[in-house]
Amino acid sequence: MGSSHTFRAVSPDPRTPLAGRARTVAAGATVAAVLTGCLTATTTTTAATTGARAAASPVRVTAPAVTTVAEGGTAQVRLVLKTAGRLKRPVTVRWRTAAPVRHTVAAAAAVSGRDYRAGSGSVTFPAGSAPGAVRTVPVRTLRDGAAETAETVRLALAVTGAARPAAEPEVVVNAHGLPYLNRSLPVKQRVADLLGRMTLAEKAGQMTQAGRNTLAAPQDIADRALGSVIYEGEPDDRPAQTPAGWRAVTDGYQKYSRATRLQIPLMLAADAVHGHAFVKGATVMPHNIGLGATRDAALVERLAAITAKEARATGISWNFAPCVCVVRDVRWGRVYESFGESPDLVSELSVAVRGLQGAADGRDLARNDKVLATAKHFVGDGGAAYGSGRPPYVIDQGVTRIDRGELENLHLAPFREAIAHGAGSVMVSFSSLELTGERSGPVKMHAHQEMIGGLLKRDLGFRGIVVSDWEAVDQMDGDAVTDVRNAVNADIDMNTAPLTYKEFGRIVRDEVAKGRIAQSRIDDAVSRILEQKFRLGLFEKPYADTAHLSSVGSAAHRAAAREAVAKSQVLLKNDGNVLPLRTGQQVYVAGSNADNLSHQVGGWTVGWQGTRGRAIPGTTILQGMRRAAPSARITYSEKAAAPTAGHDVGVVVVGETPYAEGRGDVGVGGHDLELSAADKKAVDKVCAAMKCAVLVVSGRPQFVDDRLAGIDALVASWLPGSEGDGVADVLYGRRAFTGRLPLSWPKSTSALPLTADRHPYEPQFPYDWGLTTRATAS
Repeated sequence: MGSSHTFRAVSPDPRTPLAGRARTVAAGATVAAVLTGCLTATTTTTAATTGARAAASPVRVTAPAVTTVAEGGTAQVRLVLKTAGRLKRPVTVRWRTAAPVRHTVAAAAAVSGRDYRAGSGSVTFPAGSAPGAVRTVPVRTLRDGAAETAETVRLALAVTGAARPAAEPEVVVNAHGLPYLNRSLPVKQRVADLLGRMTLAEKAGQMTQAGRNTLAAPQDIADRALGSVIYEGEPDDRPAQTPAGWRAVTDGYQKYSRATRLQIPLMLAADAVHGHAFVKGATVMPHNIGLGATRDAALVERLAAITAKEARATGISWNFAPCVCVVRDVRWGRVYESFGESPDLVSELSVAVRGLQGAADGRDLARNDKVLATAKHFVGDGGAAYGSGRPPYVIDQGVTRIDRGELENLHLAPFREAIAHGAGSVMVSFSSLELTGERSGPVKMHAHQEMIGGLLKRDLGFRGIVVSDWEAVDQMDGDAVTDVRNAVNADIDMNTAPLTYKEFGRIVRDEVAKGRIAQSRIDDAVSRILEQKFRLGLFEKPYADTAHLSSVGSAAHRAAAREAVAKSQVLLKNDGNVLPLRTGQQVYVAGSNADNLSHQVGGWTVGWQGTRGRAIPGTTILQGMRRAAPSARITYSEKAAAPTAGHDVGVVVVGETPYAEGRGDVGVGGHDLELSAADKKAVDKVCAAMKCAVLVVSGRPQFVDDRLAGIDALVASWLPGSEGDGVADVLYGRRAFTGRLPLSWPKSTSALPLTADRHPYEPQFPYDWGLTTRATAS
């Protein structure tokens, strides 16, 4: 802070979608435009229309921004009528072919008579036409037999009786005949051919990832030859989009990449960290901390494969998962993104990479059910010291102080394993690293060339993409130019820069021109990006393959998640064999998390910080219990206000509310490891009145020492996701309790940080603890 950056994130939480930004309306309009697959009408017409204000008429004509065609083919440009009811008066669209307006990295202008046949004409929507009526305009292209990059023809439109499209559509004659387009050639040969054809501006564009919620205009994808767009979670005021809606947006963005001269496709990315959970109807898996409790690597791989299948069906080819961080302090807001505190456990479950990508050599990446995986966050983010966080955070984005031996044994081991599984990308950590016993102080990981270029790329032999975290380059300590230069020279290949994507490309070009970034460094970065795009098959199939779209949230996928939920439940205490319950018992259910799906799924669901009450399909724990024992009398009273008499056993479901990253740090925003006052009151009342089981639904351990003596059974339920039936399965004995703690469970704050390899070690429940039961028929 306090540096002379020319561009800076507007707050310490720059990924807060649209909140408090002047871009809110523009970004929302952009998404709406892309969702329809066309350009929306302007608010006013031009002299070529009726001359009246378009706002005075609800009638408009839309057209796709980009229509592609093979050389020699005839493009059919679709004009669509948008009106509230049947058309009262005819609408006429006069058209003619013309030269394109833009000349940057966009496709070159096609030449009339050589590349296409000039044409003009008109089409009419007669009175009585229904909403959605379509007319097509043919643009005939000519074959000249030469290998060429893409070429563009503009379609100039004049509309009478309605508002015209916001911009004139373009017909792009696809690039053809060039070696990089030959799928039979080796990937490395295709990369070399394409790299040799690229300008510096195109290379800088490929190194840039913009964001859906902050993309100023989709045309920027073409004008800047962007390499990637991240499809973030929804802003707090927007519901989740359907799978078909995601597919429409991703395909819409991909169309703009087709308007560049080399037609390098976008890699569209998402943080599908526990299923494709930003999408309405997707299967929301348990968070990684729960999967760590299962100790089931095969199941973790299977869930990752389901996530890949659901994501790829919506056009997402790059997943920013799995997190292979090793947790050293449960006060961290990202604890639940980790598989646990043991590097051995995290390394074992890094097999999630294989579930996402398939074979380690990348041969499966082009399949319609695989995505590029990302091992994150390199390196040591789970070891940041409490109090070292980047304000206002307390631990997240802080400083990891460690010697080289500990770094290797604790934090590098999972990355070695992920790379062995073929991880196609690695994301760099927000945090800083201070190697103790050495002269240098803390170094931001995004500037740590020794770790990224030296250790990761050279020593570990990583050949994939090194990607920055969200606007992390802009968090470094210099001015904007210095930060970009240092990050690129530290061997970061792609910059996630939703707020600064325009500036990043410009600075890269300027720094190369001034000799402060070597051309060879740029070529290495772009080669790595292109290689993964070729392996993903995006040059042959840039758009979403919808074959698996109907599988998003399918019964089979939910059954797998339900199995994982059951296996993730850790039985910490079970005096008197209170669990499993019997279906004939009269059960009293209370607690804030018994019937709250948004609390149950946690962060990174619909939105970055969670759903916050926005509806998603799934079952709560209470609903699961009622389905498991439909004939039982189950009384539910969230705050235990209902009378307790007459019940055989109580189930109190308590825990945390949703959060993500630094906002969840203990000491930030009121977060701590204590149960809420209301939950404590519910536990006290129910457990005083009857035998009771307490379930803790949370992303990390909660303090229970002061109430443990009065609790008969205690379960760590973690953040189970959308399938509350899985919790009911173990509560009622359909499945046995088999989960084991992936973290040491502390008694109090004074014990922190607490891990099994630290001394003294006096946990409430030790790492790997977990009681078992037998499955019963009742």
